[in-house]
Amino acid sequence: MKKYPVTKPYFTDEEIQLISDSLNSGWVAQGPKVAEFEKQTAKHEGISEGVATTSCTTALHLAMVAYGLKAGMDAIAPAFTFVATTNAIVMTGAVPVLCDIRQDTFNIDTENLRQIIENQYESKNGRLINKKTGNVLWGIVPVHEFGLCCDIYEVNKLATEYNLTVIEDAACALGAKINGIHQGAFGNASCISFHPRKSITTGEGGMVLTDDSNLAKRMRELRTHGSTVSADARDKGKGFLLPEFNEAGYNYRMTDVQGAMGLAQIKKLDTIIEEKRKGAVIYNELISDILPEFITPVEPEGYFHTYQSYVCMLNLEVLGIGSVEEGGKYRNTLLEKLEAIGIATRQGTHAVHMLGYYKNRFGYVSEDYVNAYACDHLSITLPLYVGISRDDQEDIVRNIRKTVDAM
Repeated sequence: MKKYPVTKPYFTDEEIQLISDSLNSGWVAQGPKVAEFEKQTAKHEGISEGVATTSCTTALHLAMVAYGLKAGMDAIAPAFTFVATTNAIVMTGAVPVLCDIRQDTFNIDTENLRQIIENQYESKNGRLINKKTGNVLWGIVPVHEFGLCCDIYEVNKLATEYNLTVIEDAACALGAKINGIHQGAFGNASCISFHPRKSITTGEGGMVLTDDSNLAKRMRELRTHGSTVSADARDKGKGFLLPEFNEAGYNYRMTDVQGAMGLAQIKKLDTIIEEKRKGAVIYNELISDILPEFITPVEPEGYFHTYQSYVCMLNLEVLGIGSVEEGGKYRNTLLEKLEAIGIATRQGTHAVHMLGYYKNRFGYVSEDYVNAYACDHLSITLPLYVGISRDDQEDIVRNIRKTVDAM
């Protein structure tokens, strides 16, 4: 049987040419190609500034530090997300406070978000204070999961009501929109990823998008050890003197080799998203027709899903399975059998509260965030990438059908 990866990057000769140009120029550290990649990515999303980094994790950390998140503070994040979201909060010295999600969208449940703010915090001197720890509630880090924007308008409404900061974790969501407005253009800084599983890639890499020029300037300084002058600017002036360093920063710089790859990739973004959306329509049709054991992903009215990943849920009722735990065992066996016949799959992502560090530190149990726990156990990511054909997708779904029937 033909083998199907869960995803793969889409490259042409243009990446090779631009990377070669970068190598031949002798400028391979952060420089002019990174600057142009920042400009083109921000332009695509309708945002004024892009600040490239080594990963989305460092993008999140950079934005959080620039916005003043630190020890003695809390930041609320969804319980179903890749661990980088909460790890970035921990890296600042702050405490992540988890919020449950909606099973249909995989995104933060804004009703639960309000409950957490109102029940776990009290107002003192114009700030929200954690009733148990005394920490100040700094803000919210919502995630646009798998290429679908969360209900960011309601998140922003709550943030305005309670004077909180919002940083959007848009690692998966470059190109995602609500009513034509791109992620990152909702009034907050957003952080995107260029990992190979994302719609476009620079190998590793990330970026903060913002319309706040002062914030962008501060993040550019922080990502270069706290330098007040970039290497690119030094090259155009008196480069023999080192710049001033007024604070301790980080080395979060993207290389120009990566920037060159990114310049080729950003030109392909709309094509990649279009192809993935076509593939999602085909999966929706095939699964609805022959695989009722799977629940297909949703795209609410007015939302534009990029399908960075095509993630389904097992339908326990159709399967006749009585618990999430049993469903998880069934899911894992199914994925193992599919891998054996050449179909690569993944769970969607994980429930943070069930990961060792967070479980041990905070004493979480599965029932603390029931929807996140269910999605951790029952989600399945199917192969989707540029170049997958309808015949391929029919073959995949047909073999899943055979495998389910044999279990």
